[in-house]
Amino acid sequence: MIVESAIPIIAIVVAPFVGSFLAVVIMRLVGGRSIVTGRSACDACKHILGPAELIPLLSFVFQRGRCRHCGAPIDALHPVVEIGATTVAVWAAIVTSGWIVAASCILGWTLLTLAAIDWRTGLLPDILTVPLIGAGLLTAFLIDGPALGDHLIGAAAGFAGFVALAGIYSRIRGRAGLGLGDAKLLSAAGAWLSWIALPSVVLLAALFGMALVLVERFRGRTIEATSRVAFGPALAAATWLVWLYGPLVPG
Repeated sequence: MIVESAIPIIAIVVAPFVGSFLAVVIMRLVGGRSIVTGRSACDACKHILGPAELIPLLSFVFQRGRCRHCGAPIDALHPVVEIGATTVAVWAAIVTSGWIVAASCILGWTLLTLAAIDWRTGLLPDILTVPLIGAGLLTAFLIDGPALGDHLIGAAAGFAGFVALAGIYSRIRGRAGLGLGDAKLLSAAGAWLSWIALPSVVLLAALFGMALVLVERFRGRTIEATSRVAFGPALAAATWLVWLYGPLVPG
């Protein structure tokens, strides 16, 4: 269908603007502000931004990364998320087709948002993780209705598995190791990918997590046994790759 064939193009065109919106969502959730009310403004001087200051990527470049009104640096999160959202759309258009591109973008953009929030705050907000579970089950039903049971099991197993692991860790070490946000994100992975893919997601996430620890050490941060390291970005990256390319051992 012509409409379905246009979805990849539409997704790529709107992706930078989606990224701009997601950056605002991230900043507001991190700052404890409403994501529904209030216009976009400079974080430093609170000047309301005009249309010319809200063009994805270009505004940041032309303003040399600074507010036109007070000269304060613009948070680099904005261009990073805009580039990330565009990359998600292009990647999805290359690997998938038709309406699956749109579903992939919804997944990828939400994972990107969650990864950024967790990286900055160590939290994975329910306002994003819980709807992602429902979206995954709906997508699974639309793709292959009879296989929905595997995705329901995946959602339940992902949550229960991480909750159990967190409980075991807490009893052995006497402190929290995994949060419920991680459990809900893995539940979302199970909803989108089914239980068959969960071992691949966990394994890849563990590898990505170790890579992030190495990056932090390279940046000069001291990592000890009690140090808190955000696991959400690693879990999000693993979920995205398995969604696009399937589990390490196809089932």
